[in-house]
Amino acid sequence: MTNIKVRFAPSPTGWMHIGNTRTALFNYLWTKKMGGKLLLRIDDTDKVRSKKEYEDGIRDALTWLGISWDEEARQSARFERYDAVVAELKKAGRIYACYDTPEELEFKRKRLLAKGLPPIYDRQALNYTAEDIAKFEAEGRKPHYRFKLVDEEIMWDDVVRGVCKYDANKLSDPIIIREDGSYLYHLPSVIDDVDFQITHIVRGEDHVTNTAAQIQMFKAIGGKVPTFAHLPLLTGKEGKLSKRLGSLGVRELRADGIEAMAICSFLAKLGTSEAIEPFYSLEALAETLDFSKIGRSQPKFDEEELKKFNTKLVHNMPYSALKDTFGVSEVFWDDVKGNLETAKDVALWDNICNKEITPVMEDIEFTSLAADLLPKGDFNAETFNAWMNELKAKTGRKGKELFHPIRMALTAEANGPELKTLLPLIGYDKAYKRLKGEKA
Repeated sequence: MTNIKVRFAPSPTGWMHIGNTRTALFNYLWTKKMGGKLLLRIDDTDKVRSKKEYEDGIRDALTWLGISWDEEARQSARFERYDAVVAELKKAGRIYACYDTPEELEFKRKRLLAKGLPPIYDRQALNYTAEDIAKFEAEGRKPHYRFKLVDEEIMWDDVVRGVCKYDANKLSDPIIIREDGSYLYHLPSVIDDVDFQITHIVRGEDHVTNTAAQIQMFKAIGGKVPTFAHLPLLTGKEGKLSKRLGSLGVRELRADGIEAMAICSFLAKLGTSEAIEPFYSLEALAETLDFSKIGRSQPKFDEEELKKFNTKLVHNMPYSALKDTFGVSEVFWDDVKGNLETAKDVALWDNICNKEITPVMEDIEFTSLAADLLPKGDFNAETFNAWMNELKAKTGRKGKELFHPIRMALTAEANGPELKTLLPLIGYDKAYKRLKGEKA
């Protein structure tokens, strides 16, 4: 296909969580694989809850993940366009005013549910007389507006879910404008998708029912209906969507040292028939994108599994993936990466090996002897074992009793890369002084 265009349309009413991060990723990977374009559309019609700090956070998260976009739009700049379309749809009888109060609507909903019927709006508003409307307005009621669905079967071939069918007469006419005059998501999104020539909509399966109504909106305004792909929603390891999962986002994962490509690799393959393996570029990941391999069941997202996967990614990370980030040499990175939990830990070990630290002395008499036995000159991969064998023979120590005081004196850390790897990086002078209890 040619001229493919998708959109990622976050609402800046909160920080970007893991669910919409996954949606953004799939949209981006689709454009990369198919040679399309990505529109970043800020859905900021909610004037009360939309905040600049959230919008900035969304942009920052996308940029850090490596997700770029070709165009931008924001809904708050397009109200005149929405108003014009609404005026035409009112004339065509597809949008109508409703004066039902929230309490009245809730009563109707409960009554229908009690009868075992779907809680569909009864369209009582279509029968208002001029006297009814005058009475409502005299009471101070403000109308909300609904889009009138045409009684027909709504069908589309979903890229993920296959053929989807809905009977419009079993759906409620969706509210598109609130009592305060503000727009809900439904109609502005359709107008934007038409105006910006969106060809494919990739989003969560919680929008499937919205899609059924929106297909009629596309047709009502003379737009071409895009191709839809609805991704199964993530659930927590406990089997349901938790508040933690709903709030967990790029900010928190980034602060924990999770790599951008770990997040992208993990989310792209979670819930598919493919193994979750590390990728080190979005371009390479995009080449593997295959919607037919996405399962229908809701995948379980486990933050601890992501952290373990991140460690696996770090252990195999090529120097080219971080050479401009931490300023360490390729030799240093290759020597220590196999013992790191996060890539940012390399900065700690760079400081330990190359800058002054205060050693932690558990047994200064023992480590002083170790210093005296330390081979002089340049160290190599064999130095440590030869040194430990001599120290073991002199003292009779072995295991933790032998190694731990040495580690604490040399690094001031209880755990980390193997000492046989670190010793050549620290060098004789620093190692000798630290074993003697001196800063070095």
